[in-house]
Amino acid sequence: MTRWPAAASAERITAWLRGGAGEHDKTNAQMGLIANIVVGVVGSLLGHWGAGALGIAAAGTLATWIISLVGAVVLIAILRAVGVFS
Repeated sequence: MTRWPAAASAERITAWLRGGAGEHDKTNAQMGLIANIVVGVVGSLLGHWGAGALGIAAAGTLATWIISLVGAVVLIAILRAVGVFS
């Protein structure tokens, strides 16, 4: 199961990775705080599900955080591809 601190920190990093300072502010304004957190947590769950499907087990806090981060980045890419972030 995903560790919530890892999901929360992955969410903040992916919010930063979504774009530069100007675009990041615009995206946050579009999404709002709750949606931003939900994207991070769901992305983290997606990352851990995908890692499990590939046979990758997170051993330790750093590995958990990296898997959460990758999942959140993948979710952001999917949401951008379907036009959620304009």
